[in-house]
Order: sequence, then C-alpha cells, then structure tokens
Amino acid sequence: MEKFQILTYPDERLKKISQPVLQFDREFKDFVDRLLYTMRNSPAGVGIAAPQVNRHIQTIIVDASQYKHKHNKLNHGLMVLSNPRIIAHDGEIIIREGCLSVPDFTGNVKRHYWIKVEAEDINGNTITFDTEGFEAVVIQHEMDHLIGKLFLDRIASPKDLFRRKVYKK
Repeated sequence: MEKFQILTYPDERLKKISQPVLQFDREFKDFVDRLLYTMRNSPAGVGIAAPQVNRHIQTIIVDASQYKHKHNKLNHGLMVLSNPRIIAHDGEIIIREGCLSVPDFTGNVKRHYWIKVEAEDINGNTITFDTEGFEAVVIQHEMDHLIGKLFLDRIASPKDLFRRKVYKK
C-alpha cells in the first residue's frame, strides 16, 4: 500500500473546512485503511485527519495507546471517528504538540483536559465516550484539522513555538 502525501504548512488546502461523512461504504473504508497506513508509517504518528491528505471529510484516526506520555492515563486504542463533536469538556492542560503537517516545529497549546465525544464509527454507528489527558488532546488536535486549524493557530505567543528535534528513521 502506498502512503498518502501529507499536506504541509503553509499549504492553503489545510485551511479548508471539511464536510460531514454521509457514506460509510467500501470506498470510505478503503480510504480509512490507507489513511491509517499513512499515520502508522509516519514519524510519531498518533493521529491523522483526512484534510491532511487533501480529503476534506470529517474523519480522524487516533491511537495514543503506544505513546509514552505522563498524561496518557485513559486510552481507547485505535479509533476511527467521523463527524466527531465534543459534547462536554472540563479542565485545562497545556501540552507540547507536534503535527505531521508541521514537521519542523512543536508548540505549547492549551486544550481541555477531559472531553466527552460523540462521533460515528467506521460503520456509521453513533458512539459516545469520555477521555482525558493525552488522548483527549490528540482528538482535539485532529478535530481542529476538520475546521481548517493547525496547532500553530492556538499557540499563545512565539515563545511557545519550538524547532522540532530530528526524527530517527
């Protein structure tokens, strides 16, 4: 399988608003398989959103289960979420984020610590779940892509932006 090409900042296509997923058919599932392959074969890939590969539909993939982080306490493993929305939230966390679409930088971003999410799964079934800490941050980060935002849009000041260390291959 071939990886999708990931759009990188400052590509204007990253600012497009995504449309809801209406069809959960074989074509959609094939797209999700390739999107997952792209995430898993990218450095430090714990999440990816369809707009990052120039497909402007409301689908994200999150899997924070393999990532060691002090705030990674609650974890649901691999999740494919379409049309996700946060229906409740509480608390705040400031955490350093990176992004496949911003390969040269990381930045400190303020997010909700706890969220309740409602979304459709890979088959179009509505699911609702709570999550917190790192996994909640990853979901919020990926959901931002659906509305044309990058973590760069959420940093408070230039002092919160850092040049990324080089990934080991």
